[in-house]
Amino acid sequence: MDPAAIERTRIKIELWRLALPVLWFGMIAAISFIEAPLKFQAPGITIPLGLGIGRLVFAVLNIAEAAILLAITLLSFWPISARIEGRRLLVWFGLILVFAAKVAGVRPPLNARTDLVIAGADPGQSPWHYLYIACDLVTMVLLVLLAVTAARAILHPRNLPPRTLR
Repeated sequence: MDPAAIERTRIKIELWRLALPVLWFGMIAAISFIEAPLKFQAPGITIPLGLGIGRLVFAVLNIAEAAILLAITLLSFWPISARIEGRRLLVWFGLILVFAAKVAGVRPPLNARTDLVIAGADPGQSPWHYLYIACDLVTMVLLVLLAVTAARAILHPRNLPPRTLR
């Protein structure tokens, strides 16, 4: 294959590697840090109602996050000529770990607590919301790192003089 065509393909992949983390970052910012706290300030929203809405919204957010993570994973290892390596690989692995911890370790106790509140119980204070927020913040940092790395790869193409990219 022509070296210029290979480089154009790599740049297209890097554009996706830039867009997907930025999209995911925006979804977390909008839902976790804007929608979630604001819904409880709306007139007529009770704590149980707000928690029920939140459970639905965050379940759908987690599905969307899983889809984006899958797409990032595919773009990280395909095509072979544009595979990620080094620090990028560590950041990708960090995203996998944090997402798994959030969905498998933090969400189940949050859902159990929500069930209690909706049923009328008062389970008291819980660290689980703070752990979820921490997972989201770590995810956002990792997404920024992925996006910056992709942007640098787009701005600084490798192995070809600028004329051959036209």
